[in-house]
Amino acid sequence: MRRRLINSTLAVVLVVIAVFGVSLVIVETRTITSSAHDRIEAEAVGLVGAVESRLLDKQAVDASALAEQLDPGRYARIQIPGQEPVEIGDPIVDGAIRGTARGEHGLSVVVEESRSTVTREVGRTMVVVGAVALLAVVAAVLLAVRQANRLASPLTDLAETAERLGSGDPRPRHKRYGVPELDRVADVLDSSAERIGRMLTAERRLAADASHQLRTPLTALSMRLEEITVTDDLETVREEATIALTQVERLTDVVERLLTNSRDPRTGSAVSFDLDEVVKQQVEEWRPAYRSAGRAIVRSGKHGLRAVGTPGAVAQVLATLVENALMHGGGTVALRTRVTGNQAVIEVTDEGPGVPADLGNRIFERAISGRNSTGIGLAVARDLAEADGGRLELLQGQPPVFALFLSRTAPEPPPERPETVR
Repeated sequence: MRRRLINSTLAVVLVVIAVFGVSLVIVETRTITSSAHDRIEAEAVGLVGAVESRLLDKQAVDASALAEQLDPGRYARIQIPGQEPVEIGDPIVDGAIRGTARGEHGLSVVVEESRSTVTREVGRTMVVVGAVALLAVVAAVLLAVRQANRLASPLTDLAETAERLGSGDPRPRHKRYGVPELDRVADVLDSSAERIGRMLTAERRLAADASHQLRTPLTALSMRLEEITVTDDLETVREEATIALTQVERLTDVVERLLTNSRDPRTGSAVSFDLDEVVKQQVEEWRPAYRSAGRAIVRSGKHGLRAVGTPGAVAQVLATLVENALMHGGGTVALRTRVTGNQAVIEVTDEGPGVPADLGNRIFERAISGRNSTGIGLAVARDLAEADGGRLELLQGQPPVFALFLSRTAPEPPPERPETVR
């Protein structure tokens, strides 16, 4: 591209120089020749006047007396009627420019100048024109190289940016070149890089969230299946299979919720549900794990609460809190339900060391952990809570008290019994 730009610019300049240079040389040649004719004609007229003046004064007309009237290198021939011609200077034999003037009584004067004088002057003019043309060519080449670099370098950068995008490096360069068209392409590439970066971040976040959030349900499911394989009691098998199916449904709900949040975290599917059922389900599901660890999990507080949210998402939030209490806490874990204003609150607390004071609510940020864990679980739990209009907060650090706030709804009235007509 650089070579094409340089060649095209140079070709345009050469065409312009050829057209205007040749025209200028022709015009200057004619001007110089015309000026030479005018000078010689004027000199012939001046010489006629000098001769007539001497004739009126009865003075001799000879070459020595009139030599001062003629420029060096020129030849003049004075013809006076009845006298021999008077010649001044040497005759010109290699081509001459001639000027003639006539006076009274048949007096005539012819003045000649060598054409080589005009040729030399035309040559000097052509040298000046050639020097200017050469300077113009050099300037055009320099300008073409600069312009070619200005246009080709940005295109090279944009090609590298596009190649980086294709190779999976979505970092925008935010580089502009002062050319509107190229800057527009750079804007589009930077916007595409930012979109691709956000998409890759969302995909990585979804993979991390899924691996973290599915770990606990899959572990619980595998435990149920193991219990089925080691028992011969049909009733136990049926009970464990029912619980496993429930966990599969929760697992499906977790996957759907993660996919929904990855597309648009603000999209929820909140419904009115019985909060006691979700809390009871979590306590029963985690009791075997706590029993194996020599610890207890209990529930307390107000019963009969109904809240607005997604049951599966609320269960997943509680499962995250209970699992963190099992892994990082100590003593008995308590799930307590209460009412504050128009909100239903579920508090999860344990008797462990709690959250370090330097973390506080930063514990909900991604990659922030006080116990060398992944730092993903609480961040995902807060996202799940906020997706349905709730919120997850750390009310107290030591001992730890986590609270899930949900909008509360009035309990459903009992169905009316039909009156018995007797």
